[in-house]
Amino acid sequence: MIANVQATPDTHIQPAVSFSSAAAVNEKQLAELALVRRVQQGDANAFYDLVRPYERAVFLAALGLVRNDADAEDVAQEAVLKAFKGLAHFRGDAKFSTWLIQIAINEAKMKLRKDRRHLYESIDEGQPAEDGDYIPRDFADWREIPSEALDRKELRDALTKALNSLSEKYRTVLILRDVQQLSITETAQALGISEANVKTRLSRARLQLRDALAPGIDGAWSTGVERSGPKSL
Repeated sequence: MIANVQATPDTHIQPAVSFSSAAAVNEKQLAELALVRRVQQGDANAFYDLVRPYERAVFLAALGLVRNDADAEDVAQEAVLKAFKGLAHFRGDAKFSTWLIQIAINEAKMKLRKDRRHLYESIDEGQPAEDGDYIPRDFADWREIPSEALDRKELRDALTKALNSLSEKYRTVLILRDVQQLSITETAQALGISEANVKTRLSRARLQLRDALAPGIDGAWSTGVERSGPKSL
């Protein structure tokens, strides 16, 4: 997924993570914090293990905003790069995964704003090369995301179309909460909004998604077979 990470001076500063409350953190989070500490102490290779479990989550968060696989992969790459460079300042106030997804969301929003400007300006899209301290390899194919609920292509296409019909704020909260299964608290942290706002947006997003899918609820696109029985009057 990622390769050629070389430790920079920033990665050698003393770790900012406090482990005083480690007893209240579950085993997975403890292991994650240990990886964070290793990276902060200069072990760049530990970053691979830290990021790998969240590759698809980062991709999906980006895809929910940019709605394009290629752009989502670019955003995800940039988000991981920024996470590596900024990990020295990660304090552990939120889970690493939440912090990483928040970076991806911010990157996706920046790309959308940049793309909108490009509609009116003739700007070279080529970006300058990075400093050389981190060169990402091709990410795993995050687009191949197995889901029993999306086995049939017609259903998958219908759901994608329905998701894309939602506005940005509703689509994003739905993907974070219902697809990636972040908690309400984690979703609020990733989006920078209150938990009450998350619940409100999620409720409205689910209703809008239901309405967008309504034409196919009778099975027209799920099975392709007309149901038997009396027709609605």
